[in-house]
Amino acid sequence: FEPVHGSAPDIAGKGIANPIATIASFVMCLRYSFYLGDAADRIDRAIADVLAQGLRTADIAQEGGRTVGTREMGEAIVAALNRPS
Repeated sequence: FEPVHGSAPDIAGKGIANPIATIASFVMCLRYSFYLGDAADRIDRAIADVLAQGLRTADIAQEGGRTVGTREMGEAIVAALNRPS
């Protein structure tokens, strides 16, 4: 499983890549290869929660939102995943 745009080696290490597509690809792997729908749902909800908070990477930035880098977006998703449901 890989994002449709590939792994973006041209921007690797610059902190500007949006990790959501890669994480969502892993969600599909959990759901369709390992039949772990509950785990996939939890990660999907974590992504949705972070986006609902207004966090965006530069490629999907919106006025009034907060633009973050790769690491901060990934850490925000992990934090949302670790919050009690």
